[in-house]
Amino acid sequence: MTMEFEELRRIWDSQNNKSLYVIDEQALHNRIMSKKKQARHITNISELLIIIVNLGSGSFALAVNLFNQHSNMYLYILSAWMFITAFYLIISRVRRVAANKLFDRSMRGDLQHAISVATYQVRLSQMMRWNILPMGGLTAMIVYAGGKSIGVAVAFMAAFAIAFYLSRWEHNIYENKKRELEILQHKLNVES
Repeated sequence: MTMEFEELRRIWDSQNNKSLYVIDEQALHNRIMSKKKQARHITNISELLIIIVNLGSGSFALAVNLFNQHSNMYLYILSAWMFITAFYLIISRVRRVAANKLFDRSMRGDLQHAISVATYQVRLSQMMRWNILPMGGLTAMIVYAGGKSIGVAVAFMAAFAIAFYLSRWEHNIYENKKRELEILQHKLNVES
């Protein structure tokens, strides 16, 4: 009778473990899909906003400078910088979207895709963070060359310095999300 009980318990345990594993695997895949969808959404919005803002601001700055009696060389440089940034991002976006087809539609493939998008978002965030420096410097030069006091130029530089500092907080959020996905990938690799 003890043997029967032990055998029944083993069968019960193996059935329970199997059922839990299937449910856990599906829940894990759903979580991965959710994280992938969230990463793609954030990345799409970030890219489009940066592209639109740079194209719009660059066009506005160029138009203001062209129709102003006293053109400012630094304003031309800032416009060119914004156009270059926007076009670079357009090319990066096209490459990123084309790379979506490289991942299979399995749980591991979706996880790799999510990590790829998260890595791209981290790089984009870092690039835009460092982009604040030349934008701030050029803006300060525009203000100073436009005849404003050095105090106004310094105030602009301070505003850009604060933006640079605060952008680190946003960048850390993206890095943490990427790290979570990498930890999950590591756990899956260890368990298999």
